[in-house]
Amino acid sequence: MKLIQSLAVLFVVMISLSSCKQNPAESAEHLALVEAHEEMEESHMMMKEAHNAMSDDHSEMMLEHEQIENDSLHMITEQKHSMLLSKHDELLAKHSNLLERHATLEKDHKSGNVTMEDMKKDHENMMEEHQMMKKEHEMLEKEHEQIKAEDSKMMEEHQKEDEA
Repeated sequence: MKLIQSLAVLFVVMISLSSCKQNPAESAEHLALVEAHEEMEESHMMMKEAHNAMSDDHSEMMLEHEQIENDSLHMITEQKHSMLLSKHDELLAKHSNLLERHATLEKDHKSGNVTMEDMKKDHENMMEEHQMMKKEHEMLEKEHEQIKAEDSKMMEEHQKEDEA
């Protein structure tokens, strides 16, 4: 009888201990991690769309410049824009890598392979990287707009010269 009671007590203790352990995927921290990942993916899609627009602008710029003979200023503008596109390509690659690392962190935390403390620390570092990349993207967009404005002004001046 004592053995049955001891087994019953052991069974109750085991059930209570296992029920106290929370699934990491249901924790508030993990849900915040998932939400942050979705925001990162949205930012990445916006960066890709901006990059596609920059590429389209570059193609248009080059077509317009074909009509101008030996204009070194336009060639310099094209080179600046090409360099900007290269920087943006690199930024997109870095951000893709960050998204992959973040997805791995999310998966590892959900499976319990990463402690809460490590997950929080890694997530915080990744969010800092993400914020820096967003700022870099904003700077590249401003630079792109500046190059477009300069080129547009040069094209207007060139047309006025042709009309004169």
